[in-house]
Amino acid sequence: MIQTLAYYSTVLSRSFAAYTARILEQIGLSQGLLYLLLYVGRHPGCTQSELTEALGLDWGYCQRSTLRLVEDGFFLREKHGRAYHLSLSEKGTQAFQTSHQVFFDWDNEILQPLSNEERTQLLTLLAKVKEKEANTKLCTRR
Repeated sequence: MIQTLAYYSTVLSRSFAAYTARILEQIGLSQGLLYLLLYVGRHPGCTQSELTEALGLDWGYCQRSTLRLVEDGFFLREKHGRAYHLSLSEKGTQAFQTSHQVFFDWDNEILQPLSNEERTQLLTLLAKVKEKEANTKLCTRR
């Protein structure tokens, strides 16, 4: 058995993606749109430029995705001056709550074999690794 962080993170990422896809399908969202919905839910009134930069997305992809979320009734898009500001519609708010909860539900399932102390220790260590990774810029933006 391979025992590397890369291996475990890949396996867990696939598990999370499959779990999330099942939940998101029920509310009419795809995995690709999840993080846009979560960002706007946490930053109501943000502009598309802010959304694009914060998530490190390609401008065209973000534009198409935003328009799709508007057309599907998840986002409200209002023009203020030269920029469009994004917020969640009622449908978007419900989807945000479901989408946000999926992270906690998956964690509870996947971390079930661990004690509360072990969970805290694991998440603390992973946060430390993530901080180091962010400082060394191993992960580049698109």
